Amino acid sequence: MTLIANWSYPTAIRFGAGRISEIADACRAAGITKPLLITDRGLADMEITTRTLDLLAEAGLGRAIFADVDPNPNEKNAAAGVKAYNDGGHDGVVAFGGGSGLDLGKLVAFLAGQTRPLWDFEDIGDWWTRADADAIAPIVAVPTTAGTGSEVGRASVITNSETQEKKIIFHPKFLPSVVICDPELTVGMPQFITAGTGLDAFAHCVEAFCSPHYHPMSQGMALEGMRLVKDYLPRAYAHGTDIEARAHMMSAAAMGATAFQKGLGAIHALSHPIGAMYHTHHGTTNAVCMPAVLQFNRPAITGVMTQAADYLGIAGGFDGFCAYVDELNASLGTPKTLTALGVTDPDIDRIVAGALSDPSTGGNPVEMTEENTRALLQACL
Repeated sequence: MTLIANWSYPTAIRFGAGRISEIADACRAAGITKPLLITDRGLADMEITTRTLDLLAEAGLGRAIFADVDPNPNEKNAAAGVKAYNDGGHDGVVAFGGGSGLDLGKLVAFLAGQTRPLWDFEDIGDWWTRADADAIAPIVAVPTTAGTGSEVGRASVITNSETQEKKIIFHPKFLPSVVICDPELTVGMPQFITAGTGLDAFAHCVEAFCSPHYHPMSQGMALEGMRLVKDYLPRAYAHGTDIEARAHMMSAAAMGATAFQKGLGAIHALSHPIGAMYHTHHGTTNAVCMPAVLQFNRPAITGVMTQAADYLGIAGGFDGFCAYVDELNASLGTPKTLTALGVTDPDIDRIVAGALSDPSTGGNPVEMTEENTRALLQACL
């Protein structure tokens, strides 16, 4: 099978190995003539980044990069990025990297032309309508990991560095105009990043599939996304140059992020405050929390997860699926507990409060209360 395709819904996705060569054409298709490439510090000097900058420069689109981006990007990174964007006279953003680079890049494109402060656009009610939609710059997204799916998302997750809370900033025009999904860009990922990002995609699919909201298209994508992770994450982890496995994992990431329009749940509700306070890797934190959350939700999800197990070829229904998750985590070197992940002496009250205020709670199939969320957190520790 040749894993090269063009998709549009409404983002135009250019999928396939080697398609980073089309970056200049993708910018022009998005209406960008002077892009600012935004990525994280770790990627700034890597060959995949310098090659992309070379391609932009050779096409006459300039060579501008902003990489002052933390692993959990915050409002300070956003302010610095907006300044770099406006000082450079740019007319669009190439958001390049994993979740941090993609989220910060989309946010800079959003904020650069706004007059209101960042937190006025938090994903609460209709706050997104406060934005001047015509002032939002076009975005080309280039994922270099296979996990967050931020390349097809309408939001950015940003940490408030003062309160140590993760906030979601939403607007429909966060959705990039063009996405280049080139699995060759993911070949150099270390094993622990391959595992953590792949398990993030898996968590998106699992939580979307379990969400009680109605969205049959998301349900189908979530189920097939789980299958792709099951079949190809172990291969990508064991053999980093396996382009077929890398390609299918990029698809799983995009599918998971599209599917969770249906909702997320307790995994993310816990992971967001834990990541903001203890700076843990997001996807790995999701993976650590998943076994306890599956048991927490057991009364409401036994039926749907039995269906998922059947589709995935996992014997034993719900319990078989839970055993598979434990085995998958162990095979990828995932810590069994949050304590082993580095969450020591946790502020349980703050984590519980943060989880209950997180938008993800609305998609959990079992209502989250202070009492049961505290017990759930204890089970994860």
